[in-house]
Amino acid sequence: MPQRPAAAAPYHDRLVEGYLDELAAELSAFTVVGPRAVGKTRSIERRATTVVRLNVEAEAAAFQADPDAALIGLDEPVLLDEWQVVPNVLRAVANAVNADPRPARFFLTGSARAELENEPWPGTGRIQKIAMYPMTVGELQGQVASRFLDKLIASDPLSVPRNALSVRDYLQLATIGGFPRPALELQSMRVRTAWFDSYIDDLLTHDVEQVEDPQTKRRDPLRMRRYLEAYALNSAGVCDHKTVYDAAGIRKETAAAYEEVLERLYVIEQVPAWMTNRLSRLVHRSKRYVTDAALTTHLLRLDAAGILRDGDILGRVLDTFVAAQLRPEIIVSEHRPRLYHLRTEGGRQEIDLLIELGGDRVIGLEIKASAAPDARDAKHLIWLRDQLGARFARGVVFHTGPRVFELSDRIIAAPISSIWTA
Repeated sequence: MPQRPAAAAPYHDRLVEGYLDELAAELSAFTVVGPRAVGKTRSIERRATTVVRLNVEAEAAAFQADPDAALIGLDEPVLLDEWQVVPNVLRAVANAVNADPRPARFFLTGSARAELENEPWPGTGRIQKIAMYPMTVGELQGQVASRFLDKLIASDPLSVPRNALSVRDYLQLATIGGFPRPALELQSMRVRTAWFDSYIDDLLTHDVEQVEDPQTKRRDPLRMRRYLEAYALNSAGVCDHKTVYDAAGIRKETAAAYEEVLERLYVIEQVPAWMTNRLSRLVHRSKRYVTDAALTTHLLRLDAAGILRDGDILGRVLDTFVAAQLRPEIIVSEHRPRLYHLRTEGGRQEIDLLIELGGDRVIGLEIKASAAPDARDAKHLIWLRDQLGARFARGVVFHTGPRVFELSDRIIAAPISSIWTA
């Protein structure tokens, strides 16, 4: 007798939703962007009175014929899902907002592919763009009220879970990642692996199908796969782009095209180098990340045991994982922080992540695989504090041990799990 399909996982609130609701109280239209399969449509459906799925031919017909007329009379708020199928709907929404700027009228979700055609963006000043990233561990566990960055900025005490996590526990969380389907609904690692393999194949054969090699003028998913795998191998690195495309065996021009499209699809992201005239000999290169740690580990075909066998990969995966927990908080924090990294020439000093606040204040973050960090692990934060003085607000050494404790003036050690523990 055939088994009944498993029910979808209960809905989990997202960090960005409160911010979106706040904006929707006064602004008219939004496009929610982010990687495929991060839950954009499911989140916005809960706010919409009318849902139009433009990838369904019958629903798209009126919008293909006359998008301006098709919007008239719909019960609002309206969700236009897969808007890129009928890209002219974007201009129709902008026209409708110009005519009537009432709040919370339109939400658009779908692929970023239409933006890659370099058409003038008609939504400037009319359609607010909001990014949604893969889920954080806090979101997966239902902890969205407590925000780590806001607590850190306010110098509030940090919390830790009742049961301490080991480095293997953190790697298990990293290999599960933040895409809702594999993280919340799939139990078998073998099944999750199949899901990620399919996701990557679809990404390389469909989502980036319009990207051609500038030299050959042909699309080549195999070359892009090699490039994305090389990118994953260097995730959380400050390497020159040549290191990545040489490892993939492709030309500079091809790599530039690949990097642009993968960034537009929110699969990869560059964290810029922090610049200040108070410090000299700073490296200007950005730090490159794959936006989801599980996507990184599946591209490299590594499980927790395999990651533990390579210290360099271990550090990169933990750094990528921590960055993925903080990225959604950057968007919603009322302090409007900006994310950077810092590195001096020759790597003499290096801060994994640097949070720039208003008033020229900064918070430095280091990420260590150690369960028992000491002052030596904070030496670069101590150097930065001494260079910046009062501009240095706080420093944190993230570690895989159980406790929060002080390492030096304004510098603490904290478990990675403190990011999502209320």
